[in-house]
Amino acid sequence: MARDAAEIRLGSAPVAGGLEIRPFEASDLDAVVELSLRAWEPVFDSMHDVLGDAIFDRLHQPNWRALQADAVRESCTSEDRDVFVAVVDGRPVGFATIALNAFHERMGVVDMIAVDPAYQRRGIARRLMDRSLEHMRAQGMDISAVGTGGDPGHGPARAVYEALGFTALPGVRYLKLLD
Repeated sequence: MARDAAEIRLGSAPVAGGLEIRPFEASDLDAVVELSLRAWEPVFDSMHDVLGDAIFDRLHQPNWRALQADAVRESCTSEDRDVFVAVVDGRPVGFATIALNAFHERMGVVDMIAVDPAYQRRGIARRLMDRSLEHMRAQGMDISAVGTGGDPGHGPARAVYEALGFTALPGVRYLKLLD
């Protein structure tokens, strides 16, 4: 697919519709955490439906929002992650965190990705993924990985990854609450 050179430029990448994909800035953190919680609410609802109260509550104490907010803060501020933010009208509407040389040498991993629900279905996740993949290539990675769930809440994410040519590696994780 041919793209305008400005769309894949390293650093700040302007894209159609007033969207800009740029490196994370410390001032983005609160907005990124807030949008991630809105974006992942249906995902966590779906996981709750699949797991049931007992296992879901045990895995997400004190609550999923607090745990996820901490995970996003840690990932966005870690020296081991590179982070890109999708910005519209000066405010973050999506983000992706990338780990380089993760799991294997020269393997890049999209560790987290989310788009504010008000901006979903506009190609922003794809633009974040494109930017993440370009960054990995520029850093010498030759394989990329991204993980997601098999539950209905993760369906839109799977569709993006499949459209980008990722190959799903089937796997099953079984959980049982011990008495």
